[in-house]
Amino acid sequence: MIAGLVVAGGKSERMGPQADKAFLSLGTQPVLAYSMLAFENCTDIDTIILVVRKDRLSAARGLVQLYGCSKVTKVLPGGSRRQDSVCNGLAEMDEEVTIVAVHDGARPCVTPQLISETIKSAKRYGSGVAAAKITDTVKEVPKGMVVSKTIDRAHLWAVQTPQTFKKELLEQGYAAANKKRLTVTDEASAVELVHKGIRLVPSSWRNIKITVPEDLAIATSLLDV
Repeated sequence: MIAGLVVAGGKSERMGPQADKAFLSLGTQPVLAYSMLAFENCTDIDTIILVVRKDRLSAARGLVQLYGCSKVTKVLPGGSRRQDSVCNGLAEMDEEVTIVAVHDGARPCVTPQLISETIKSAKRYGSGVAAAKITDTVKEVPKGMVVSKTIDRAHLWAVQTPQTFKKELLEQGYAAANKKRLTVTDEASAVELVHKGIRLVPSSWRNIKITVPEDLAIATSLLDV
């Protein structure tokens, strides 16, 4: 069984102290609805768990009912950190689940095809992390606005989500991170603690994350809504 774990449990200071990116309007739908529907419409996904802020549980359940997302089996409260939210979802997952595709609910432009590509990679290699090649010249700036050096972009990729892994790898990675009291910002960083050779799956910059208000306008154009 393959599970989608859509995480939208955090706050966004860059959107405003009270803003919840997942429930901001994007066209006629909340941001979260686009990710939820992409997973619902992905034929490789068998079940979906949503993790949202505790004060958004009722709203999230309402979205599931409104859009008829039959694959969503659980809506859970998130934690104070991303990894806490992911671990909450993993803890409530059926034993039959062998592969987990973790996705940030603030990436509304994800497609069922990209989800499937990460799953295909995870089945073969144990991991499949959506990522886009960096094309801009990158500078290292330790402090202030003074450049210390230019980073060779030839080997640089920006990782996105979905980040898909065999469930046991994901559980081992987060167990190691929690044991070492590390805060990790994505699933790959956790799994890197216990496993080498994580595989990337080519994505594009269209799979943007809603971080600042301007991103809503960009996503509106990309989704044509």
